[in-house]
Amino acid sequence: MGGGDWLRHVPDGDNRERLVCPDCGFINYQNPKIVVGAVASFEDRLLLCRRAINPRKGYWTIPAGYLENHESVEHGARREASEEACADLALDGLLAVYNIPRISQVQLIYRARLENPQSVAAGDETLEVMLVGWDEIPWDDLAFPSVHWALEHWRRVADQGIFPPFGNPEGATGDY
Repeated sequence: MGGGDWLRHVPDGDNRERLVCPDCGFINYQNPKIVVGAVASFEDRLLLCRRAINPRKGYWTIPAGYLENHESVEHGARREASEEACADLALDGLLAVYNIPRISQVQLIYRARLENPQSVAAGDETLEVMLVGWDEIPWDDLAFPSVHWALEHWRRVADQGIFPPFGNPEGATGDY
């Protein structure tokens, strides 16, 4: 790529404006980010992590984060649980695919079993972790709308072997 300023225009064969290098013609495609995560359970308890970073520092979430390059979505979901909660997960199905166009995200959330509950601990991006029963979930302190959706969707299929993945609840866009 050249050292010139990027130009915004519609490249040949495309149908929308892109950032294009005027020196070499490189097109800088900007596409949605993929978030991977899991609702992890052990017996009748769910794993929650209190965020140590922004956005929503101090709020509770499920272990989740951005998929890395050259990584499968399953590996990414297990890696995020390991990084955020020192948790080893066995994924047992894709729970949901959430679309959050406002922030250009697609979230792939799995249902998982926590394999090592005695080893769960806060990772670098987590203030604390906890295993909670359904009635102990801090609903008012959940970090994002999609965490609420994922927990509700998990409950609907917690005892089912096979289930189709959920999507956004009707009319929900993930806005606060």
